[in-house]
Amino acid sequence: MTTANKITILRILLVPFFVVQMIYYEEGGEELNRLLAILSFAIAAISDGVDGYIARRYNQRSELGAVLDPLADKLLLVSAIILLTIPNRNIGNLPLWLTATVVGRDVIILIGLVVIYYAVGKVNVRPRLTGKAATVLQMISVLWALLKWPVNWAFVWALAAAVCTGLSGIFYVFDGVGQLSRSPSSSPAPKQTHED
Repeated sequence: MTTANKITILRILLVPFFVVQMIYYEEGGEELNRLLAILSFAIAAISDGVDGYIARRYNQRSELGAVLDPLADKLLLVSAIILLTIPNRNIGNLPLWLTATVVGRDVIILIGLVVIYYAVGKVNVRPRLTGKAATVLQMISVLWALLKWPVNWAFVWALAAAVCTGLSGIFYVFDGVGQLSRSPSSSPAPKQTHED
């Protein structure tokens, strides 16, 4: 259990706290709940960069970290984006098309990972700049809505996040198809000859 993995686990534990504060804020409109939601989201977002830096700087990369890190990102961002898409009288909403793009991409990637794992036996995920940009832009979109900053810029951030998310999904699909096509299991089975 490396330091980087411990920080990632902390991020995962912050997700339910963030969700509860968001629900309380929607129900009661107490500013303290919104501030706690912003604080927990900001800590989780900053720790995403910190655990990545520690893993690279101190050579703490691990198979567990390779699974936990994207899982922590997905749990935080998907829960935040879904909560901010639901009509909310106390806070600005994120557009439904952003939520559909984010959730749709993650579902397609998850299905692809399962197919590749069962067909090939191992999944090689190659992080791309578009995926990292999508994560950062999604975080900015969520924080922008939570902070109740100008709505016109919220649209710009959401559009940029949706474009990068869609592009990263397309690249992951191409990578997955490449892994499947290089696998011997995707080759046609040899013809069976029947002798009388």
